[in-house]
Amino acid sequence: MTATGANGSANGRALLEVLDLKKHFRVGRGMTLKAVDGISLEIKKGETFGLVGESGCGKSTVGRTLVRLYEPSAGQVVFGGKDIHRTMGEEARALNRKMQMVFQDPQASLNPRMIVGDIVAEGLDIHKLAGSGEERLDRVHELLETGGLNREHASRYPHEFSGGQRQRIGIARALAVDPDFIVADEPVSALDVSIQAQVINLMKQLQRERDLIYLFISHDLSVVKYISDRVGVMYLGVMVEMAPSEELYSNPLHPYTQALLSAVPVPDPDVELERERIVLEGDVPSPVDPPSGCRFRTRCPYTTEACVHDEPAWREVSPEHWVAACHCVN
Repeated sequence: MTATGANGSANGRALLEVLDLKKHFRVGRGMTLKAVDGISLEIKKGETFGLVGESGCGKSTVGRTLVRLYEPSAGQVVFGGKDIHRTMGEEARALNRKMQMVFQDPQASLNPRMIVGDIVAEGLDIHKLAGSGEERLDRVHELLETGGLNREHASRYPHEFSGGQRQRIGIARALAVDPDFIVADEPVSALDVSIQAQVINLMKQLQRERDLIYLFISHDLSVVKYISDRVGVMYLGVMVEMAPSEELYSNPLHPYTQALLSAVPVPDPDVELERERIVLEGDVPSPVDPPSGCRFRTRCPYTTEACVHDEPAWREVSPEHWVAACHCVN
């Protein structure tokens, strides 16, 4: 089920284009884990694309492949008109500067033996962006303050900070090289709800000020709705639906998307009481041996014999609303 041809933006050329991306891992003799098995998407300047789905669906693998932590098995990632996995030398270094990542676990992603000032300055040092020690320190202080921290924090170690503060350090580190694109991989899932809101608001503010684009990966659909302009839904390595945020949440078409959204609490208690929760039966199949035909058929309440053989076609059912259309999608 390949999302080839999905136009993710109606107006203007996308800064990031993902074309039929695949990432497979060898996990044993004769076995291949198909973590990402053919997805396409586009993100425009200043836009946030939310990527959702259950654990193990391939979201994080997509993000890591986009910032060159993984090499793709097939497909292309085009950033600013250049295939990032085919660039070499100084051109590759320049692209690396423009694409950064904020990780899920702020404690695990920060070196406990380094002071915060050196952590934030890693990118400055690698890309030689500070001409002197004084300029380097001034830049670190500026980045910490941009992230909502104090310049005095530069001399401390990561264990001296709360989870929310550590994530702010991770954001400051990502901003050090003045990127255009940031992959945020579950950036608030390890934080308390009140701290989540602060970090999300900081990211939205930075996006406005710096014209950033985000790939925001999360399993929390309420957070994704708040921050994202468009949302893609992944299941077992493929994209099953993609639409503008408001459209997806008000008019989900794929049975898997409908099930995910039925679990999102609604703030109105009267509406919440009237809602029917869609409970999916069974476990997610192994990406080593995904089902034939429609990958969702083993858990779909509308499965027929045709679903065993026919792979759903990826089509645009309304402007910018794409879905892996099977017989149950009108």
